[in-house]
Amino acid sequence: MTAVLFDFSGTLFRVESTESWLRAVLKETGTALPEPELTRTATALEVAGALPGGANPLEVPEDLAELWTVRDKSPALHRAAYTGLSRRVPLPDPALHDALYERHKSPSAWAPYPDAAEVLRTLRGRGIRVGVVSNIGWDLRPVFREHGLDANVDAYTLSYEHGVQKPDPRLFSAACAQVGADPREVLMVGDSRPADGGAAALGCRVHFVDHLPVAQRPDALLPVLDLVG
Repeated sequence: MTAVLFDFSGTLFRVESTESWLRAVLKETGTALPEPELTRTATALEVAGALPGGANPLEVPEDLAELWTVRDKSPALHRAAYTGLSRRVPLPDPALHDALYERHKSPSAWAPYPDAAEVLRTLRGRGIRVGVVSNIGWDLRPVFREHGLDANVDAYTLSYEHGVQKPDPRLFSAACAQVGADPREVLMVGDSRPADGGAAALGCRVHFVDHLPVAQRPDALLPVLDLVG
């Protein structure tokens, strides 16, 4: 292998819990919410799938179904899909829906998995190029910079910048080109079989990890070092 591509959410980083997300926005906006109501609201937002990078909606509302399938193709589509889901849940101030969306883009809303830095650093030390390929509607580069992982990433291939989203082979093809590697010599690491598995169509080898909370997944990325030889 000459290069490794990594997914972002659920692979290298994990977003904060839905309750933490809501608490942060309430604090930032100076909005008071009684504790029992806060807990109920956080649960409702999670069921709705309103937190990008968090749990998927248990059921996508019919009026959002088409939008949901293309949400990662542009910033506008991404925002519309997720604020559309969050607006299914009543909040004290309608402006909080946009505040919640903005919060999830903050580096402080994300935590790297414990072994992410070591794996990226080791790969770069071996001369293996590293890329990040993500279905997303916003620029995740500041998250990597804030957490000190950017120095070990050669290229970012983001769906909204290309107008295509995984599993479309065109996004993986662009990612391989950006790291200057033949797809047959590339390992794709991700947490979604339907999305990240699309790299196999180009001849990439694919390895999956589980999308778990950071504390529950301390070393799932380490096997990547053995897979690349």
